Amino acid sequence: MSTIYLSPNGVDDYRLDGPPAHLWVGTMNGLVRLSGGVEGPWQVTAEALKGLHVGALMCESEKGGMFAGTHEHGLYRSLDGGGTWAASMNGIEPLNIFTMTYRRLSDGHTDVFVGTEPAHLYRSSDLGDSWVELTALRDMPTRERWSFPAPPHIAHVKHLTFDPRDHRTLYLCVEQGALLKSLDDGQSFFELHFQDESYRQNRDTHRIVFHPEDADVLYLDGGDGISRSKDAGASWERLTTPEMRVGYPDQLFFSPDGDGTMFVCGGGTPPNIWRQTGNAVSAVAHSIDGGRNWTALAGGLPDMLPGNLEAMSMFRWPGGFGLVAGSSDGEIYASFDKGRHWRVIATIGAVSKCVHHRNLNIGRALVAQQSLAAQAR
Repeated sequence: MSTIYLSPNGVDDYRLDGPPAHLWVGTMNGLVRLSGGVEGPWQVTAEALKGLHVGALMCESEKGGMFAGTHEHGLYRSLDGGGTWAASMNGIEPLNIFTMTYRRLSDGHTDVFVGTEPAHLYRSSDLGDSWVELTALRDMPTRERWSFPAPPHIAHVKHLTFDPRDHRTLYLCVEQGALLKSLDDGQSFFELHFQDESYRQNRDTHRIVFHPEDADVLYLDGGDGISRSKDAGASWERLTTPEMRVGYPDQLFFSPDGDGTMFVCGGGTPPNIWRQTGNAVSAVAHSIDGGRNWTALAGGLPDMLPGNLEAMSMFRWPGGFGLVAGSSDGEIYASFDKGRHWRVIATIGAVSKCVHHRNLNIGRALVAQQSLAAQAR
């Protein structure tokens, strides 16, 4: 395997035989495939689903099924490496596909999962030929209080992951409203509670990541910062606040080198501030002390990137790993040496989760109007 995939809410960790040669990116104008090498240039070699806003992308590597989740146009699947695409909506009702993932069981069987807006959860056991809803998510007693800040204020499934020791244990992030856990393969869910007051109020949950050496140690990032649980979610310790350099964190990774280094990307401020400033001041940062302190990476990355880094994927191969990130302004940044050095390998269509790009555009228009008004005076 020499291909990696980049999108705001798709699968974001890939194991390769060697350094990547191809990169599929989900953009606001469909899919773009870039091809190149560690040292050489990258160029567009294929496009698909033009005109559709792709917010989630993944490839089930064993059987080769590619899935692209769109905003307002449902789910698409390719069985020939992205050459042709067709709708994969048999059993799925919502047209806003927010997140997807898959798991491979010990018997070789693969399940694919899709989370939507409104917050529904679906599973396919036949690589997308048909889907079954896990209806327990609809039965949560707090569901009526779930609400996404942007109009039309409908919450969505932001992230789903599985305990690496037991595939029947699921963690699910609802943006905004809840962090949920299931011990019975999604047949029922219960809510995990926070001791921190701001988390109790906002429940702006983005992503759960397991510590690679102890799956009872969980990291949660979201609009209120980063927290850690040492008891499989029963209690939580706040590690950062929105005042950290990446105050609105999203993608979160542990280094494959086993040295405890963590990477995160996202905006320096939350999206409501972008509507005023037109500048996300985004960054990639790393931590070497378990997530308490974070330092923005340089090595080719701007000090403050105006567009938000809406997506980041890690790719690893025997002897090395790298990171690739996409911004709402269309820049694709890549590091092939463990995050030390970065370069722009392409500038393509905007990479954006739902309405984040609109917040930046509104802010930029406002700043421009203010500048014109000041000049007129």
